[in-house]
Amino acid sequence: MTRIVIIGGGPGGYEAALVGAQLGAEVTVVDCDGLGGASVLTDCVPSKTLIATAEVMTTFDSSYEELGIIVADDTPHIEQAARVVGVDLGKVNRRVKRLALAQSHDITASVTRAGARVMRGRGRLEGLQAADGSRTVVVTVADGTEERLTADAVLIATGGHPREIPDALPDGERILNWTQVYDLDELPEELIVVGSGVTGAEFAGAYQALGSRVTLVSSRDRVLPGEDPDAAAVLEDVFRRRGMNVMARSRAQAAKRVGDRVEVTLADGRVITGSHCLMAVGAIPNSAGMGLEEAGVRLKDSGHIWTDKVSRTSAPGVYAAGDVTGIFALASVAAMQGRIAMYHFLGDAVAPLNLKTVSSNVFTDPEIATVGYTQADVDSGAIDARVVKLPLLRNPRAKMQGIRDGFVKIFCRPGTGIVVGGCVVAPRASELIHPISIAVDNNLTVEQIANAFTVYPSLSGSIAEVARQLHTRKRAGEA
Repeated sequence: MTRIVIIGGGPGGYEAALVGAQLGAEVTVVDCDGLGGASVLTDCVPSKTLIATAEVMTTFDSSYEELGIIVADDTPHIEQAARVVGVDLGKVNRRVKRLALAQSHDITASVTRAGARVMRGRGRLEGLQAADGSRTVVVTVADGTEERLTADAVLIATGGHPREIPDALPDGERILNWTQVYDLDELPEELIVVGSGVTGAEFAGAYQALGSRVTLVSSRDRVLPGEDPDAAAVLEDVFRRRGMNVMARSRAQAAKRVGDRVEVTLADGRVITGSHCLMAVGAIPNSAGMGLEEAGVRLKDSGHIWTDKVSRTSAPGVYAAGDVTGIFALASVAAMQGRIAMYHFLGDAVAPLNLKTVSSNVFTDPEIATVGYTQADVDSGAIDARVVKLPLLRNPRAKMQGIRDGFVKIFCRPGTGIVVGGCVVAPRASELIHPISIAVDNNLTVEQIANAFTVYPSLSGSIAEVARQLHTRKRAGEA
């Protein structure tokens, strides 16, 4: 029987384990924290659970008066607090941890039911490939003892951990990284978020919605520098309108605790203060101390593992998946990389990873969802595409729900009308992007999208309307 050892139990690891076991391999998963990895235990599942509460708060605060909702409150208006509802952060975080742990247990049960073995411990590769093509994985368990496993193939799916600034090290109480925020029992009164990428923007928006006064420190010109510029502009405008202090072109150099306050020093000498500081300045791959280079696995300068489009590393019989590869820090991509690795090694039909079909989402309010080619690709000339953007303000369902911010944008090829990308900024954009993802993955045309029925009224109607406008422009261009 083919023996496969998977080091790391994140999405790339547990999805690979399911596929490998289902295809008849003898699979062992080595993990030190619990299946699901950071994605389930400290990152994706916890943060999106927290954001779910923030989303309810934002929806209520921003639209209850317009929609005619009356809140029973005998407090005289002049004495009434600005907010109608509040939040018990301790209760929220206890729910976050409970759901994360339950999800990890569910994944473990699925993997073991499929026939895979789960070992609690840390794994590392030992030496080069043996003459018979096998690999040796050394597992160090909790009591310090070691067990050697022989594998015909090894998958590395060890993920990453928060990057730290030497002069702004987290203390877990006032200066925090994104794994530590779920230990808070009380809502930060004044939260400084350092870093305006996806993680920073999501937490800044969430804590602002929960009731914190938030300052977002961005070293770049705008929030979410890697996202669609139109989408980032909408989100930054929403952040500022809701009272967030967004500090652009402001690089943080240090953070220190002064009593019950935190002082953050910027590169230009300015000092800002708050009750708490969240450092969201990127991630470091968990590739050190695993014997990878000694085993022939090539690492990039960043520490990420180099892989090809079927998840192979430079070492025969060794594959890698997930954040440790630096391909695309998404649970869906990690899972696909893990499945592809197993299909490839076990000789099943497999399609190489195609990043131009990946849909992603920023879980802010409004959400930002994208797929395929981007505005940056069009602007740089990487692809010739027609673009139409339609504000949600024109959508009847959006008007009914009091939605003012957001848009639908679709990119298509000028000659054929084939959809090559899209961006949606809206509440639950993560759900609305799916029809565009299907179009990109299946080379559908704007005419096909336009001719498909949509519910009236619905936000998805804007997708069809954008497709109709692109089709009309295509016909006009042909004429």
